[in-house]
Amino acid sequence: MSFQQVMTPEEKLAEAKKQLSFPRIVVICGSTRFMAEMAEADLRETEAGRIVVKPGCDLKSPHALWSDPVKAQALKVRLDKLHRAKIQLADEVLVVGDYIGKSTRAEIAYARSLGRPVRFTHPEVDPDA
Repeated sequence: MSFQQVMTPEEKLAEAKKQLSFPRIVVICGSTRFMAEMAEADLRETEAGRIVVKPGCDLKSPHALWSDPVKAQALKVRLDKLHRAKIQLADEVLVVGDYIGKSTRAEIAYARSLGRPVRFTHPEVDPDA
C-alpha cells in the first residue's frame, strides 16, 4: 500500500518555485539607516539574476504616513510582520550594513530558524560568527 506524503506549505512553496523555474529570491535585511546601501545591494543582486525584496518604508525619515507616533508604532508592527513574510518567501537573506540592531538581529535569528542561508555585506557583524 502506498501513502502519499502530505507536503507542508513551505514545501509546496519551494516546489512551486522550482516548477516555475523561479530565480533565487533574496530578501535584504538591515537597519533602515542603510537604505542607500540596500538600493545598491538590490541593484547588484538584480544584475546577478535574483529576485530582490527589501524594506519598503524608512520610518526614520519623515513622512505623512507615520507622522503620528501612535500610528507609526502600529505601522512598525505591521511592517515587521510583513518583513517576516518576505523572509519566509525568500531563498536567502542578505544583511546590509556594518551595524546590527535589535530588529535585524531578530530577523537573522528567524531566517536561520527557517534554514535560510544568511549573507552579510560586513561579515564581522554576524551575531553568530
